[in-house]
Amino acid sequence: MTPAGSLLVAEALHKSFGQTHALDGVDFSIHPGEVVAVMGPSGSGKSTLLHCLAGIVLPDSGTVRYGDHEVTGMNDAQRSALRRADFGFVFQFGQLVPELTCLENVALPLRLNGVKRKEAQRHAREWLERLEVEDTGGKRPGEVSGGQGQRVAVARALAARPRVIFADEPTGALDSLNGERVMTLLTDAARDTNAAVVLVTHEARVAAYSDREIVVRDGKVKDMLAGLR
Repeated sequence: MTPAGSLLVAEALHKSFGQTHALDGVDFSIHPGEVVAVMGPSGSGKSTLLHCLAGIVLPDSGTVRYGDHEVTGMNDAQRSALRRADFGFVFQFGQLVPELTCLENVALPLRLNGVKRKEAQRHAREWLERLEVEDTGGKRPGEVSGGQGQRVAVARALAARPRVIFADEPTGALDSLNGERVMTLLTDAARDTNAAVVLVTHEARVAAYSDREIVVRDGKVKDMLAGLR
């Protein structure tokens, strides 16, 4: 049974790569404003689950629903539009566009959604300030530290006010101090905007920022106790 008020719901997801069953009948749900940590060892299927939830990869069977939309029934263009408008992404290495300044990187999702340049950059400056990296705006990603770059990536993910943020090992390339700061800023900002966060991690200290933890092992999911902040 799907929990009432869920924003993003997956039911009976199956996904195989050759003879490897990455997902074997996985169910998942998340509410607005909730942070759910998806944990598990390398190769357990947790990143595959994130990719299916975000519509990046289609499951072999099962459904993903976002609000009134069935993501698994959309075509490529529809899923791309959904990711551009309603989803935000934070990856382990930021994946900022190296040719753009940090300000332009944060403004990019807004520009892709048709926001005019000045307005997009105004919002981008506000998010850089909120993520405590306002001094990076005129610099390119290669000119800032790893911790600063990841905060810029978080600002980019949040700039368009997405309803769901997918964070795949967002602190994996950072030291513990920078990692904790990034997680504090990410989760605080997401909760302030009532965005749901799907957080893939293998680190207990990162999962502790979540409201709830699930563990993916051998393509199956087990719910754990809620994280303690």
